[in-house]
Amino acid sequence: MKVNAKDRELNGRSTTMRWLREHKDEAEQRQWDIMNHNASAAVKMIERVATLPQGRRMVRLGSEMLQGYTEKDWITWWQRREIQDHCEKIFAPVGETARRLGVRLSFHPGQFCVLASESDEIVERSILEFEYHADMARWMGYGTAWHDHGFKINVHLSGKGGPAKFLKTLGRLTPEARNLITIENDEMTNGLDTTLAVAQHVALVLDVHHHWINSGEYIEPQDVRTSRVIDSWRGVRPAMHFSTSREDILVDHDSGVRPDLAELLARGYKKQKLRAHSDFCWNRAVNAWVLDFRDQFDIQVEAKGKNLASEQLYEQYISQHL
Repeated sequence: MKVNAKDRELNGRSTTMRWLREHKDEAEQRQWDIMNHNASAAVKMIERVATLPQGRRMVRLGSEMLQGYTEKDWITWWQRREIQDHCEKIFAPVGETARRLGVRLSFHPGQFCVLASESDEIVERSILEFEYHADMARWMGYGTAWHDHGFKINVHLSGKGGPAKFLKTLGRLTPEARNLITIENDEMTNGLDTTLAVAQHVALVLDVHHHWINSGEYIEPQDVRTSRVIDSWRGVRPAMHFSTSREDILVDHDSGVRPDLAELLARGYKKQKLRAHSDFCWNRAVNAWVLDFRDQFDIQVEAKGKNLASEQLYEQYISQHL
C-alpha cells in the first residue's frame, strides 16, 4: 500500500496552520504551490482512473485541496477576487476531464461538518465547510443542476437537531450546494429510518455497513427502504457506501460467512470496534451480498486500501458473472 515514485504526482499535498503561522514570509507562496499542485494532481488521478474498466471509474476527491479555506487566519485571503478567479481557472480542467472521460466525482466533508447540530456555532462552521466543497465543485462546472453527472458532496445526518434542524440549515445553503448535497445514514445515532425523513428534500446515500452496525440487518436490494433511497435521486444513478469490519478485529472469521452482529455483541465485541472500516473487502459472503445492489447503485468502497479493495470487489463481481 506504499506509494510508488511514479504515483506521487497523483497525491495531494498539504501543510499545517502552524507552519503557515511560523513562516509568514513563505506562507502565501506555499498556498499557491499547494493549490496548483493539488488541482493538477486531481486531473492526473482522474486520467489514471479513466484507464480502469467502466465500472470502476469513480474518484473521491480529498477535502484538503485548499489549505485553511475556512480558517479565520486565511478565510479573507481565500475570498480575494484574484484568488477565487485563479481557483476557477485551475479547477475547471478537473471537471472537464471527469466529464470527458466518464469518471464520477464526489466529496465527503469530515464528520465535524454537522449541519443538524443543536449548537448554532457548530452549524455556522459546518455551513462554511460545506460551502467550501461547493465552491470547488462549482469551479469544476458542477452544481447548476440537480446532481450534475452524479457529482455529490456527502455528509452524515448527524447532530441532535435531527431532520428538522437539518432541513432548516439546508435552506441556508447556496443553490449549488443544495443541488449537490447528499445525506448518508449514521452507524450510531441517526440511522436509515431517520435519513428517510428528509428523502423528499435531498438525495440519500445508503451506507450498508453503517446500517448493519446500527441495526444488525443486511438490508436487501428489493427492500422498500432501498427503493425510497433510489427514488430520492430523482432519476440520477444513486451511490452507496460499502465496507466491512476490520480484519484484525474479526480474526479467523470465516470469509465465506457473513458476520452476525447480535452474535458478535453477545460474545463481547463492541460496536465502537466493529464500526471501523477494514483494509480490504476480505469477506466474500458480504461481498456477494453487496454485489446484488450493482444493477441499481454505484458501490463506493470505503475500505482503507480503497484502490486495491475496490479492485478486489470488482474481480469478485467479474468472477460471479462469467
